[in-house]
Amino acid sequence: AGCPVLWLRQLCGQYLRFGATVVGIGLAAHVIGEALPRRWFHYDRRPYTPWKWEQRGRFYERAFHISKWKDAMPDKSQAVKSGVRKSMDGGASIAHLEALLAETCVAEWVHWALLAISPVMFLTMRLPWSWAGYAIYAFSNLPLIAIQRYNRPRLVTLLQMERRKEERKARKTE
Repeated sequence: AGCPVLWLRQLCGQYLRFGATVVGIGLAAHVIGEALPRRWFHYDRRPYTPWKWEQRGRFYERAFHISKWKDAMPDKSQAVKSGVRKSMDGGASIAHLEALLAETCVAEWVHWALLAISPVMFLTMRLPWSWAGYAIYAFSNLPLIAIQRYNRPRLVTLLQMERRKEERKARKTE
């Protein structure tokens, strides 16, 4: 058996490597995510439309009780105030809902990309620690993807309601 102090030192060093990798990837993902043209993302096309098994987001509620914990998850919009406002205070316009829907698509794309890049932990950390870093980082993106897929159908419903309201208003003024 090795010296416990040496083992602890190695653990701390790997933890720092993990943290530095996560911060570096996170900053790069933020920059890339902000730079992606929103016109590339269509909430009403694949892969962003709900799959049949998702039942317009109800699967995530039944299987994971997502509504109970989703608001406690980290949210980039809390730290970056220049993004699309998530609150619906005083109602939401069609333009705001469309922008919010595009943001859910971008967020989902970014988290899938982060999941795909998670093997980078094997380059920045030593074995066997890299396996733990890889698993933690890869699996930490799954709830964030689920949140986007849960929220999007609900936002689409709000958008449809808002469009119908606007159509009724337009017919009244004719």
